[in-house]
Order: sequence, then C-alpha cells, then structure tokens
Amino acid sequence: MKVLLVGGGGREHALAWKFVQDDPRLELVAAPGNPGIAALGRCAPIQATDVDGICSLALREGMDLVVVGPEAPLEQGLVDRLHAMGIPAFGPTKAAAEIETSKRFAKELMLAAGVPTAMARTFTATAAAKAEVRRLGAPVVVKASGIAAGKGVIVAGTVAEADAAIDAMLVDNVFGAAGAEVLVEEFMTGEELSIFALTDGTRVLPMIAAQDHKRIGEGDTGPNTGGMGAYAPVSIAPPALIADTVKRVFEPTLRAMREAGRPFNGLLYAGLMLTPRGPKVVEFNCRFGDPETEAILPLLDSSLLHPMLAIARGESLAGVPPLRWKPLAAVTTVVAAGGYPGKVRSGDTMALPVAPDGVFVFHAGTKRDAAGTLHTAGGRVLAITAVAPTLDAARQASANYAAQVQFAGRQFRRDIGWRELQRGA
Repeated sequence: MKVLLVGGGGREHALAWKFVQDDPRLELVAAPGNPGIAALGRCAPIQATDVDGICSLALREGMDLVVVGPEAPLEQGLVDRLHAMGIPAFGPTKAAAEIETSKRFAKELMLAAGVPTAMARTFTATAAAKAEVRRLGAPVVVKASGIAAGKGVIVAGTVAEADAAIDAMLVDNVFGAAGAEVLVEEFMTGEELSIFALTDGTRVLPMIAAQDHKRIGEGDTGPNTGGMGAYAPVSIAPPALIADTVKRVFEPTLRAMREAGRPFNGLLYAGLMLTPRGPKVVEFNCRFGDPETEAILPLLDSSLLHPMLAIARGESLAGVPPLRWKPLAAVTTVVAAGGYPGKVRSGDTMALPVAPDGVFVFHAGTKRDAAGTLHTAGGRVLAITAVAPTLDAARQASANYAAQVQFAGRQFRRDIGWRELQRGA
C-alpha cells in the first residue's frame, strides 16, 4: 500500500509513525516531510501548499491514499482536486474545511444548530467591534476569523487590550486576510479539552481527550504559543463526557454540515471549554491538532490507518468497532527554539540523545544540511512524547529527554499536565 502524507511537522511525524506501526510493509512518501519522517519513508521536496505539485506526485506514484495534515492545503481545495482525479484523500473538502478556516461560518453554524458555544458577533469595522467590547465588558475574546497559525485568538483582560487586538487585526493587518474579519466573543471560564473524532460525515469514532498547554511559561504564564505540550488521557473527560460530546457537539454539527451541502469527512477536532454550565465549543479544527496528536497516537492500540482509508474511499464507518486504547498515560513536551513565540532563531546545530524505551521523538521544525547535520528550522523544533503507567512518570521521562536535547536557545516546560497532577493522577 502506498500512502502520501502531506505536511512536515510534528503532527505529520506522529501520523507517519502510527501508519508504519499499523502496516510495517507500508510504502510511505511525505511532502515535504522532515528528517524524522525520512527515517520512516521517502520525502519529496514539495511544499504542502503546492496543490499542483501534490496532485502530480499522487498521480505519478499511484497513491492508494493521501492524508492531508495541515489546514492550509485543505483551505486551498487539495482534497477536492484529489477526489476529482479519483485518488482517495483523507480530509474535508474546501467548503467543509470552513468549519475551521472561517470562524464566522463555524459560529453561525453552531448557533443555528444548537451546539453549545459562546455567543459572538462578527465585525469588519473597528468602531462597531469596539462598541461590542464595551457591551460585553472585559475579559472578552477577540478572534481573527481566518486561519492564523494558531495565533489569531486574543483573550483580553481589559477593554484596552481588546481595543489593541481589534486595531492589530483590522487596522494593522497583523494576520493579513485572516484578520480582515474579527469575532468579539463572550469570555468563558473553565478548563479546555481537545477531542478528536474520525467521521464519514454521519458516524463518529471519537478519540480520548487531551489537554494542551498554550502559554510559553510554566504554570501557564507568558504569551500564547501554538502549544508547548499536551497530555492524555484527562480524568475530567471520562467516557460519559466523550459520549455526551458526540451527542451534543459532533452529531448536530455533522448534520448541519450535511444540510448546508458541505458534508464533512475526515478528522473533526472540537476544542471544548468545560464551563460551570457544561461543555461548550471554543472552536473547531478540520484536521489533527498539534501537539495533541503526538500525545494521543502512542496510546492508540487499534489501527488508525484502517478507518482513515475507509473514510478517504467514501465508505461508511458502520460496523467499525470503537477505537482501543492502551491503559497508560502520555505526556508530550515541546522543545522550542530561542525567541519563540516571537522572532525565532533558526539554523542552530542540534544534538539528540538516543531515546529510551517509551520515549518518542517527533520532529516538528528540523532540517539536515548536505553533510547530514541536524539543525533547527522552526519555532517548535521537537515534540517529545513519553508513555508510562502514570502521568507523573510520563512527565518526568519526557522532560528528562527534553533537557538532554542540545541546541542554542532551547526552551521547554517541565510542568506539562500540572493540572492533572494536582487532581492526583
């Protein structure tokens, strides 16, 4: 079987690792891939956003399955193109991907479908947006409607901070077209959870929940990032909560997407807030999240490749059994480059120790030079996942390996999963 994996980050390395676990005979090609994925298959020097190049590669190589990792090629309609060529592709169409790529569309869909979420209004004019901030009061949330690499959400503690966020998006264009439209949303309190679900557009195969850590500093301090780590499972997300999320979030959302003529097939990711009034959707993503994927997949005992292939072929998940999970805990520690999440250092030489049993090193922002030397090549450089019988043992093993990674300016958090540990996990 030949699989083309589109993307080159930590999420894609984790997916590649799982695919090879599921089928060791798999012929894997990644575009563009990364040095970690290169140890599992072949990397083609084609960027994930080069839709023509990806389609030509898939056709030329006779791919049995194309898996699209990042959101940008989904927004560009890569899956639509592949389907038109008769190539099975895992991921939503361009129209269905708007569940992530347009926060306005997602919010309007949820409110109309009765999916629990925060109230919000959409604006393109600064004065009207600022008036809404004053109506809601602070704290308040300001969001860029489009995709902004995980950085388009500002939780403003004061009216002045909200005004500054609105100006940054609508006047200064800090997020480009993604911020040409903003949502001003009521602030929700509680803990956040990430729940992924494989879906054929109707049926749902949910995964265990994960919780990530967005702040750069320990104790969840400092500026937001794309994610400094994640852990799974989460004790406040027992099977009953997962089942309730399927019933109250995933199923009505998928029904609304079908009714809108945008059936969603692929991986739907619900970011939830566990509020005092129950779970509410913060946002949807139309693909696997990062770094949650790196934490969840090493715990998955059943095949991921099998249901993904069925979905890509347009087959029903009816009769596919629930996913099976190892009775263990996983902690993923992100090792980031100097300067992240601001101006990032790049090109620093790296040295990686041999990973002990139970520790998985997923490459997120690395590259090799002509001599084979490994260098940093992004803000989030590595995702170090440790699997152990307890969360604290996994945290220690993950942090201990991260501390041995060598490159200038390296930074990471040692407290991933701290809320769960406070609960006595």
